[in-house]
Amino acid sequence: MDKNIEKRNELLAQTVIKGLQSRNMEGFYAAGRKESLDLALNLIPEGSTVTMGGGMSVHEIGLPEALAAGTYHFIDRDKMEDKRQAMLAAYDADVFLSSANAITRDGIMVNIDGNANRVSAIAQGPKKVLFIVGMNKVCGDLDGAMKRARNIAAPINAQRFHLNTPCAKTGACFDCKSPDTICCQFLITRYSLHKGRIQVILVNDDLGF
Repeated sequence: MDKNIEKRNELLAQTVIKGLQSRNMEGFYAAGRKESLDLALNLIPEGSTVTMGGGMSVHEIGLPEALAAGTYHFIDRDKMEDKRQAMLAAYDADVFLSSANAITRDGIMVNIDGNANRVSAIAQGPKKVLFIVGMNKVCGDLDGAMKRARNIAAPINAQRFHLNTPCAKTGACFDCKSPDTICCQFLITRYSLHKGRIQVILVNDDLGF
């Protein structure tokens, strides 16, 4: 990454962190993927029950592999026969891992979901939710964050899962009601009632979609 972009991202991350703090959430800055992995492991107590949604960013920093190799009870839904049971386990977990489809400069997060297991766990259930968010997800305001989630994250995920939606074919949101739509539930996280429950690691890298 260009050094000027790295510096801009580092400065912008501090603005986002202040925004998160004003919303009763905790923000942290990581200079790269290795730093974000080390920080995440420091924030997850050993022995914790940990689950996650389908966040690509979490995979890209190598966190699932590190948890599986460590002294954690990591529930990997991809390796469980009963996927529904794995999803339900998230609501009683110590830590739920996720990313965000978009985050604003002042700390509001936007997430879109199909099955709603991810957004429902973010909203309520797990004792802690730990987000891994690349600086490519930062938007100027809530309108920009919604547009990013609908016109960048959703079409790419629809293509990734080989879904028959207009956005998978065109790359843009049509506000569709397709049977394959993954835009079923929208979650805007603007404040955390429980201080410290939501933690966000901002990574100076392009992660996820």
